[in-house]
Amino acid sequence: MKFKDKTIIITGGGKGIGRAITERFVSEGAHVIICGRRDPETLPENTHFLALDIREAEAAQTLIDFAIEKTGRIDCLINNAGGGPPVASAEASPRLTEKIVALNLMAPIYLSQAAYPHLKKTNGSIVNISSVSATRSSPGSVVYGASKAGLLAVTTSLAMEWAPEIRVNAIIVGLVKTEASEDHYGGVKGMAHLSSALPMKRMGAPDDIAKACAFLADSENSYVSGAALEVFGGGEPPYFLKIAEEAYNLK
Repeated sequence: MKFKDKTIIITGGGKGIGRAITERFVSEGAHVIICGRRDPETLPENTHFLALDIREAEAAQTLIDFAIEKTGRIDCLINNAGGGPPVASAEASPRLTEKIVALNLMAPIYLSQAAYPHLKKTNGSIVNISSVSATRSSPGSVVYGASKAGLLAVTTSLAMEWAPEIRVNAIIVGLVKTEASEDHYGGVKGMAHLSSALPMKRMGAPDDIAKACAFLADSENSYVSGAALEVFGGGEPPYFLKIAEEAYNLK
């Protein structure tokens, strides 16, 4: 019960990776505040939900005020909500580009700013959920990758600027199996083929990310700040190895 009576804010905490993070903190005694554009079908115990769109700048203060109203304190902000549809870069509209940047980069900045005075009081922390798309090329999701890379820069800069009162860390998330994975990775067969090519022979589970969040949010790890924790099971094999193997077989 490391987080007993502490308040954790998790954006997008009602489904997928966010839901696993929510359940992890609830299981360790926390009061959890989550938000999303749609109400979740169920809520874990000690969880409060607020419907809003974090892409709107004013939503940040609304969410922080809601958390203070419900529990009176904030101990950790987890900027989990994110994403972006695959789109050819030459065809991406300015409006879509702005929405992807707003969700993955601007919203975490606004939320961190709004949470700052409350986290300073509790010597709290921020955990930013980034992606392997931030650290490797991401054709077809250029803006998503760029905004997640920007989030890593936000992490290191705020970790330095807001120390020693507030710790700021990030998680670089690899391929994770969620309820939406089948559509994204070509169905059951596609996921099995993908898993077989990964070093750990499986995709990540949402709880793998949740455990990492709990580690970074734990005040006992007080010297961990400005870190980007890679939770991707050893990474993705470089494509040049496949090309080299194919070239060898052509001999």
